[in-house]
Amino acid sequence: MRDHKIIAITDIHGEIDKLNSVINKLEVCPDDTIVFMGDYIDRGPDSKGVIDKVIAMGDVCKCIYLKGSHEYAYLQARKGDEYYNHLFWTYGGVQTAESYGGFDNIYKVHGEFLDNLKPYYMTEDYLFIHAGIRPGVPFTEQDERDFYYIRHQFINHRHSLPQKIIFGHTDFKEPQVQADKICIDTGCGKYPNARLTALILPDEKFVTSD
Repeated sequence: MRDHKIIAITDIHGEIDKLNSVINKLEVCPDDTIVFMGDYIDRGPDSKGVIDKVIAMGDVCKCIYLKGSHEYAYLQARKGDEYYNHLFWTYGGVQTAESYGGFDNIYKVHGEFLDNLKPYYMTEDYLFIHAGIRPGVPFTEQDERDFYYIRHQFINHRHSLPQKIIFGHTDFKEPQVQADKICIDTGCGKYPNARLTALILPDEKFVTSD
């Protein structure tokens, strides 16, 4: 009997063709779970198409949708926060607005999806999160913004959770595998030739876009 898979995908950044390429290679079955770990939007040409696709995958298998730094920035910008408004427009928001036909249309089309994104997903064996956690701080006392924005303070230090942490946000040319964590952001949307990478668990097998 075939064991079910957990598949992690993150930092798609509007690259719908790369997302489709990865999904076509995964051979997803109804008893599989895909954890999308945020940064669906910005930079690439079709943020709307990416969100349409990940929502549609919910009809194929169980899907978990996490919030990334770019969704967090967008949602704060929509509330009028000037700092996050600057981040949104500086780091790819122009392309996102174009894909929806205007800034206001983003929320009109996918506001419910964006409002319901989760900060993390935890199982007995894994913690799926966009950027990471702050080492030395109990999980219940973490600042949620670190879930979306922390980088080297997390990457360069071991954490104390029993779960292996699967994350993105900080890009590398190849997936970074450590004893307590795996980063699967390989620069999709940030660099023209960068691939999107998916991680299949528990086998720790990587699948990349063409």
